[in-house]
Amino acid sequence: MPENTNSNNLLSLLEGFKLDNADDIAKEVADNFRKRRVEKNITRQCISEMSGVPLSTVARFEQKGFISFESLIKLALALGYVGDVNNLFGTPKFDTMEELDMIRNKKGDKRAYTKFRKNGKD
Repeated sequence: MPENTNSNNLLSLLEGFKLDNADDIAKEVADNFRKRRVEKNITRQCISEMSGVPLSTVARFEQKGFISFESLIKLALALGYVGDVNNLFGTPKFDTMEELDMIRNKKGDKRAYTKFRKNGKD
């Protein structure tokens, strides 16, 4: 019987866990945007005018999470969240120590590969 209790505890921990996918992330970003907009008492029409993003695009973003990256940046600027967008890939992430070592060794590199030399030239 204790084994069943442990299984139930584990299942209760995993119940709220989900693997993120692109659609879920887009919808969560859209929900967060809407919350911040409403907190600042800014209407869709107003944020559209402030950002230069069409009202229909703002509505589609909030409802479905669909938006171009350029429009997202404009909305972030209008709400004062440009720093969050600027830092999107700002910090290196690693899963293993080998990957961390590789990141450290490649710091400052501009390419993900080495150049091939043809006839002794780059």
